This record gives sequence, C-alpha cells and structure tokens, in this order.
Amino acid sequence: MTKFEALGLDKSLLDAIVDLGFESPSEVQEKAIPILLNQETDLVALAQTGTGKTAAFGFPLIQKIDTSSRTTQGLILSPTRELCLQITNELKAYSKYEKGLNVVAIYGGASITEQANQIRRGAQIVVATPGRIKDMISRGMVNISKLDYCVLDEADEMLNMGFYEDIKDILSNTPDEKFTWLFSATMPREVSTIAKKFMHNPQEITVGSKNAGATTVQHEYYVVGGRDRYPALKRLADTNPDIFSVVFCRTKRDTQRVAEKLIEDGYNAGALHGDLSQNQRDLVMSAFRKKQIQMLVATDVAARGIDVDDITHVINYQLPDEIETYTHRSGRTGRAGKSGVSMVIVTRSELRKIKALEKKLQTEFLSKKIPTGMEICEIQLYHLANKIKNTEINEEVENYLPAINDVLEGVDREELIKKIVSVEFTRFFDYYNKTKDLNTSDRGERGEREGRSRDKAEIPTSGSVRYFINVGERDDYDWMTLKDFLRDTVGLGKEDVFKVDVKESFSFFNTDAEHTEKVLATFTEFKVDGRFVNVEISNNPGGGGGRGRGGRGRGDRGRSSSSRGRDNRGGGDRGRSRNKDSRGSRDSGGSYGNKRSKRRY
Repeated sequence: MTKFEALGLDKSLLDAIVDLGFESPSEVQEKAIPILLNQETDLVALAQTGTGKTAAFGFPLIQKIDTSSRTTQGLILSPTRELCLQITNELKAYSKYEKGLNVVAIYGGASITEQANQIRRGAQIVVATPGRIKDMISRGMVNISKLDYCVLDEADEMLNMGFYEDIKDILSNTPDEKFTWLFSATMPREVSTIAKKFMHNPQEITVGSKNAGATTVQHEYYVVGGRDRYPALKRLADTNPDIFSVVFCRTKRDTQRVAEKLIEDGYNAGALHGDLSQNQRDLVMSAFRKKQIQMLVATDVAARGIDVDDITHVINYQLPDEIETYTHRSGRTGRAGKSGVSMVIVTRSELRKIKALEKKLQTEFLSKKIPTGMEICEIQLYHLANKIKNTEINEEVENYLPAINDVLEGVDREELIKKIVSVEFTRFFDYYNKTKDLNTSDRGERGEREGRSRDKAEIPTSGSVRYFINVGERDDYDWMTLKDFLRDTVGLGKEDVFKVDVKESFSFFNTDAEHTEKVLATFTEFKVDGRFVNVEISNNPGGGGGRGRGGRGRGDRGRSSSSRGRDNRGGGDRGRSRNKDSRGSRDSGGSYGNKRSKRRY
C-alpha cells in the first residue's frame, strides 16, 4: 500500500496521482486529507506557501462531490487570477478520471458572460476570486445557496488585499450547514475573525510553527547606507550568476524605477505592480515563468499568487511594514522541498526590524557582507570557466578552424586560456576595480585586507575562515545538503559549518579557524564517486564572521584564481547565463527584456 492509498483516497484519484508523479504526501496533505475524508467538519490549516495545500483540500473535495448532480457543491476562493487559474488546472489534473466532474474558474479580466455560461452548463466546483464571484452573485449568475463545501485558500493574502468585506458578503450567501476549510500561511487577527464568525468548532492543523517561515529558507541581511541599496542589489545579483528571483519593493513607483534601472544596466528584469494592465501583467509573468526574466521586481500586492517552484532567491529591497508580509515574501522561495534564500537589504536604523522578525518567526537571520568588487570578479571567473568547460561544441566551427589557427599561431595554451577568459572577465574587473566597500562597518579593515598580497598562503589561527569547494548545484547540493555533507564528512558539530553559499558548480562555506587544519586534512586527496573534491581557503572572505562567530576571518591569500580554476573539477553551468538571448521585449508598463550586451562596464 502506498502512502497515498493509506490516506483513504479512491482509485480514480490514486491513478491520477501516479500520472502526476507524486511519490509521497507532504506533511499538510498527510494531516488534512484523512480528516477531510473521514469527518464532516470545519478545518483551519496553517502551512507555508508551496507545501502542497491545493492537493490537501483538492483530493478530499473531488472525492466528496456528487458528479450525478450539476449543482455547484464546492466553492474555492483564492486571492488572484493567477492562483485561481492554477488551482483550477490542478483540480482538473487530479480529477482526470472522474467522469462528469466540471471545474470552472471565474475571475476578473475575462468575459463574465462566458463564465456564467460555463456555470449554467454545470459546474460542481467553482474556483473564484472574491471580487468577480461577488459581482456574479449580485447579478444572479451564480447560485451558491446549496453549497456543501467552501475553501478559503491563502486566506491571509485575501484579507491583506482588502477582501474582508467581500468574503463576508460571499459567505453570507452560503448555507449555514456547509463545511468551511480555511488554508493560510499565517494567522493574523482578521483570519481569526473570519474563522470565529463563519466556522463551527473547526479542527486545526499546523505544519511548522504558527506564523513561522519555511525551514527550507535561509534568511540573510546586509547592512548598507541608504544611497547604496541599488548598488548592493546589483552586487548580490552578480554574486549569483544564475539567480532566478523576486525583488520586493514597497511602492509601485520604486518597483518600476528599480526594474528600469536593472534593465538599463543589462539584467534580465521585469516590473510587476498594480498600474500594469492585465495584458502587461500576463506578458511579464509569462516571461518570468519561461525564465526570460531572472529578476522580477514586484510589489507585495502584485506578487500575490506567484507560484513558481524554482525561485532561488527572494530579495527584500525594502522591508514591509507587517511581519506576515515578510513571511509571504520569503515563502516564494524554498518551495516544494527545495531550498531557497531570502535576502534583506537594510540600513542601520532598520536593524531593530530584523530583531523583531527573528523573534516573531523564531528564525535566525545571518548577518552577511555585501561582496566586494574583487570577490564578485572571482565568482564570475569560476562561473565563466565552468561555462566554457561545459559548452557543447558546434561542429560547424570546424570549417573555420584553419583560419582561426593561423590567427592564433604563436599563442601557447596558457596564454590562450587567459585571453579567452579575459574577454568576459575584464568587463567585470573594469567595472568593479577600485569600487568602494558598500558595507557600513569594517571599511578600513577590509580595504587594508584587499590591498595585501595574495601570494603567500597562511592558515588563520583566529576568527572564521572562508573556504572554496568544487561542488555545487550541478552536483545536487543546496545550502542545506552541502552543510550536512561537510559536517558529516569532517566530523563537525551542528553549528560549526555556516555561511554556506552554493553556486552552480562550486561553493563557499565558513568554519571557525580552530577547525581549519581538520577541514583541509579531510579533503586532501578526497574523492566522491571517483572524482576529487577539493577544499581550500578562499580568496573570497565574503560571508565570513557574523553574529556570534567572533568576527570575520581574513581568509587565505594562497593560490591564484587561475591555478584554482585549473583544480576545479566541478560540473558546469546548468542554469541560465545572463548573456543568453532571452528574447525579451519591453513595453511601456511591464518593462522586461535583455540588454546584457549593453552592460556598462
């Protein structure tokens, strides 16, 4: 018996689950499905976005529907058009073997007459945004007076968007004897009010802690001067060459301004805010889902309902006013069991907000340094080397090789490698060489360190030490699994490995200096599956130190970047190069596209 079979689901649903490739239920599914299948009860379920809530209420709802009746028996309210359509498509996939079951989506921005016709033809389940269904109820286009089940999905988001009165009006048109299932990431006062007013002795399940963030998300903050927010954002993007992120701003104006500046500076960026038309919004979201946009700059309201599983980073360009809003922001990454990073750019005056977030979310925020220009150059150098190594050869180039060999005659292998790498690397170096340190403290110390010679290798005896390791995402590591691998391999304690930054085919991590000799000794001639895994002290001190670590280590000024590049036996670039033509375009509202070729270095 499979784990899904043990939950009590019908064979038709189990067959659909096999087709969808689901292997085992998530925690919220494991807790919610048996309750909803076996009991006629109201339910409040608290679980983070991306934990599988749609299936948690979708499977029981489908199984309880009487397909012989064309009456609307189930209503699902969701905050946005995007989420409404997503839920509808998922329910249709779940019910592919249920004969006679119709699921209809109703939302703004589409023909209300066509949607009414679909309901009249028979829709046992309606998935709706609050504004559109309230309008249709008032026009007599939808009858929910015989409803058996009402689902409030992302309830806190709907209330944050101002739908409280709409939800009250909608629920007042439903029978008292129906059952209400409320799913929410957080439990603010307004959600509690809805539960008390319209639910009868609801059962409650919680995945994780109330109002807590997802455990798969690492939270980091960077302290900069107020005028350095945008340069800091660019450096964070350049430190993560394959970033796929949502950047949150507080206002529509800031959102548009930051997106336009990113595009002008050559990044694949786009804006998402309330001043866009539905068509512009659809274009931007389509480009984002296709990963033609790597940095989606959005307001909190406009980002409601974004449901993309492989977002690598959430960047808080500005912190929101409400802690619950931060929880929703960070929940955009670390979804479906994957890990993610939530970065916060703050000024010194905002540090109290970080303390408040830590206390409320019961999660530590790591204090990290904005990378220096030379640190970014080092990371980009590794990225370029692996990109070259893993580029598939186009056999058409064979016809041009004789002429190319004539042009390159007299250039030896070592010099040729340097020239090839320098074509791209020089752009970053020219831009970042002699740029200032954006961090608000330790400027003198860091400037002194940057000026020192890197020719002599030393093993630090105090502080924390930053290491380079030649494995990364391409080797199926993320910051969680790499941390576990390092701890288990070296034999370190739970908190002894920190500041783990995973790139596509290499990574960085920190330990206290007392562990350095043990770390380096462990990875001397160390192999995994016949391949050498190299660890060495990094030229990149970024991310070192932090709270409770006794300051930042000074790192090692040992082997040069070029020698380390030759030692790197890691995998290549599996992600998207920002130099790749993304076929983006730019319109007056959404503003997205690719201008990397015009990058102003």
